[in-house]
Amino acid sequence: MSLSSHLQELKRKHESLEHAVEEAHRAPGVDGLQIAELKKQKLRLKEEISRIETQPAH
Repeated sequence: MSLSSHLQELKRKHESLEHAVEEAHRAPGVDGLQIAELKKQKLRLKEEISRIETQPAH
C-alpha cells in the first residue's frame, strides 16, 4: 500500500468516526463511554494523519 493510499484510508476512517460520533450524540441512551471511545479512536487517527502529512518526503 502506498503512503498516499494509506493516508486516504486513514482520512476515510476518520470521517466515518466523525459521523459515528455525531450519530451517537443524537441517539438516546448511548453510553458516554462509547462516545468517548469513538472520540479517542478519531483522535488517534488524526494524530497519525498529521504525523504522515508532516513527514519529509524521501
